[in-house]
Amino acid sequence: MKNKIKKITLLVSIAFFMASCHDDLDQLPIDPDSFTQEDVFANAEIAKGALAKLYSALTLTGQQGPAGQPDIADIDEGFSQFSRMLFNLNELTTDHAVVAWADPGLPNLHAMTWSSSNDFVEAMYSRLAQTVSFSNSYITNASALADAEVQTFIAEARFIRAYAYYNLIDLYANVPLVTEVSTELPLQSNRAEIFTFIETELLEIQDQLAASGSNEYGRVDQVAAWALLSRLYLNAEIWTGTPKYSECVTFSNMVMNSSYTINMNDANGNGTSYDELFLADNDSNGAQNEFIFALNFDGLQSQTFGGTSFLVHAAIGGNMDPTDFGVNGGWFGLRTTKTLVNKFELGSDARGMFHTDGQNLEIATITDFEDGYAVRKFKNLDSNGNAGSDTTGDLVDTDLPLIRLAEIYLNYAEASLRGSGGDLNLAVTKINELRLRAYGDTSGNISSGDLTLDFVLDERSRELYWEGQRRTDLVRYNYFTTGSLLWPFKGNVVNGSSVGEFRNIFPIPVNLLSTNPNLTQNQGY
Repeated sequence: MKNKIKKITLLVSIAFFMASCHDDLDQLPIDPDSFTQEDVFANAEIAKGALAKLYSALTLTGQQGPAGQPDIADIDEGFSQFSRMLFNLNELTTDHAVVAWADPGLPNLHAMTWSSSNDFVEAMYSRLAQTVSFSNSYITNASALADAEVQTFIAEARFIRAYAYYNLIDLYANVPLVTEVSTELPLQSNRAEIFTFIETELLEIQDQLAASGSNEYGRVDQVAAWALLSRLYLNAEIWTGTPKYSECVTFSNMVMNSSYTINMNDANGNGTSYDELFLADNDSNGAQNEFIFALNFDGLQSQTFGGTSFLVHAAIGGNMDPTDFGVNGGWFGLRTTKTLVNKFELGSDARGMFHTDGQNLEIATITDFEDGYAVRKFKNLDSNGNAGSDTTGDLVDTDLPLIRLAEIYLNYAEASLRGSGGDLNLAVTKINELRLRAYGDTSGNISSGDLTLDFVLDERSRELYWEGQRRTDLVRYNYFTTGSLLWPFKGNVVNGSSVGEFRNIFPIPVNLLSTNPNLTQNQGY
């Protein structure tokens, strides 16, 4: 399925979605039957091609790739790719990353000075809204087909829509809830309402999705629904005021007892199996058994300057050799702060993949690439050291996990500590499984006395950095805006400072407020 998802059925997807508009969260074809009902949904096989477009809405940026015929206007097409913007909003705003570039709106993210007209805040909303739009149209039209297989397709579309809404309420809180084709301007909902919608959707589709591990690579199964519920329930108290940690434990347990496994295959023989998760053959080197939901990239078949092409190229600069990463050059952009670096026992914990030669640990000037350690986590090399399929070295094959089993181990541990009734001994065992992989032996193992909430947060940082979750974690711990945790240039101050609590969420983009009078801006903006 990797190649099927990557290649996309372009004629199908163009016909299906060419009438879409992007003025609001209600981004649906004005006349959805003009192409879809007769042509795209003629049978189950063609409907499967249209399903690929839903997955690619999170991977690609237009109909041509890597640039040309973009889905979203008024922003550089490479910037607009979903996981690139997820990095910008959830990693660049934290202690995990800084960027040297001065593109309008970009420096404001790490400085925590963004406004409602910030290009990246607007584009992320549009990308997620578009995904909701595509999903709604697919669900409506595919429902006319009676094939049992199509019901699984519809369940996958509902998962993708739920995942989009998960990100919308995490980032923007109070957004419209749109679930069907309509030309009416939608009303604004609140976090609690949308939380309930996501929860209900995932509970309903869990048994309609393929059984654990039985779907084609690149498509979700029922474990993805359980994993997203685990993540949803972990954040429930922050988002709704009602804790649901026991539910988080329940669904984390279901995931942990599924067919997914932590990758322990050291395919390249370098002494650790952690780096295999981020290599160009991570769809086949063993890492795929840990990936519950991943974005599939291919330098030839799914071309974008977002995704892992961004994560590999942008992190290369200084005296780093791009050939060590399987690409043709660096973009001299991304580095990390000492706050992340100091969480690792460098030389012992293999997850701390930093380039230090010629780099300064301290950041005096964000625009100087040499200030801040560079990150070597993502590569366009396979387990045998061969570069990816794009012989120019421009575009990358490495897939990007959005949800992997290691996160669920950490969800379970945190929820157990927060009084859910979970088994703390099991939590220690699961964390030690991750640390055994990281250290190569039991020297990094912890005991039950080491297991605290702050330890789990630090372990999340060590295990999941640059995978798009840091801001969400810091908000849940009340560290994102407060002075309880500072990092270089937080709040645009060299040594870091607290910022207004309202920045725990992003503003509703100003262009949406101007077109939809039903929307009210988030407090503080």
